[in-house]
Amino acid sequence: MKQVAERAGVHVSTVSRALNPETRSMVVPESVARVMKAASELGYRLDPVAASLRTGRSKLVGILVPDIATNVFTPILTGATERLSEHGYSVIVAYVGGDSNKQLDLAQGLIARRVDGLILATASRDDPLVSFCIERGVPSVLVNRAEKETRLSGVVSDDLLGAQLAVDHLVELGHSRIAHLGGPREHSTGYLRHRGFIHALAANGLDAASAPTEFAETYTREQGAAAARRLLSAHPEVTAIVAANDLLALGAYDVIREAGLNCPRDISVVGHNDMPLVDMVEPPLTTIRISHKEMGRQAADLLQQAIETLDHPARNVVLPPKLIVRGSTGAPRKGAMKKAAKTAASNKSASISNEV
Repeated sequence: MKQVAERAGVHVSTVSRALNPETRSMVVPESVARVMKAASELGYRLDPVAASLRTGRSKLVGILVPDIATNVFTPILTGATERLSEHGYSVIVAYVGGDSNKQLDLAQGLIARRVDGLILATASRDDPLVSFCIERGVPSVLVNRAEKETRLSGVVSDDLLGAQLAVDHLVELGHSRIAHLGGPREHSTGYLRHRGFIHALAANGLDAASAPTEFAETYTREQGAAAARRLLSAHPEVTAIVAANDLLALGAYDVIREAGLNCPRDISVVGHNDMPLVDMVEPPLTTIRISHKEMGRQAADLLQQAIETLDHPARNVVLPPKLIVRGSTGAPRKGAMKKAAKTAASNKSASISNEV
């Protein structure tokens, strides 16, 4: 560092500030440029391990995601890593699936490597990993999913409002036989989107108590198809489906085609998330857009606050979703409502006959 200072013609403390992203703004740009040029010429770079021994900070952050192959988490990771990089942090991303024991093992491994904090995209509504982080005093925040009780700060989308937007859109098109493909209820996204669906039906004067609903075990296209088969087998009168995420909606697409039906002529479908490329499927998917990249940025900001202020009170940031209308929704075809009523009456009659 002294050699860099001599070559750049500045004080050693100026070199220290110029090479540190957090203090670089304290140095005039011309001096920063000279320091960076001199450091490059001399092949000098900061040793983060040595710095961590002095500061007690590793400048490493761990991010745990349940599925690295799902496009939902890519923009979250992008937003978080970009914002953390601005503050001099490096990121370790760990794919942990849904196994709580594996999540705990990976979290312990990251803590052993002296990460300064964790961003958790894995939370269930009552999560043992959250308890683990709190007990060990590890600065941590949640992203995309939340717990039942607010124990850590987090950034989520307004899932209740998202479901409301989906139902309102279908009702405005003329649908009244609206079904729900729900996500796993142990996750806030599955629980709250179903709750929002029920509330939205009631707000629109529809029978929420008997609304056709099937829940998928995981957020996958395959599970969406399995749930949609059960749904349409039990409720062939359905004219629209609100899915808890886009992959479940694509599973519904598969089942609609299998049945020789057409979307949206026979059944309209609304997804949730606005994953990349869902505008490229046929028909392009109407869905609820979530600001995933902004979610990642704000989670990074909350984590930095938690790292710098250990007694920082937990708070939730709720981002507003937006309805994106594409080709998968339309008005129910002429006569569909009469057919639905006739099918429902026939099913009811058959049920009574079987009971007798």
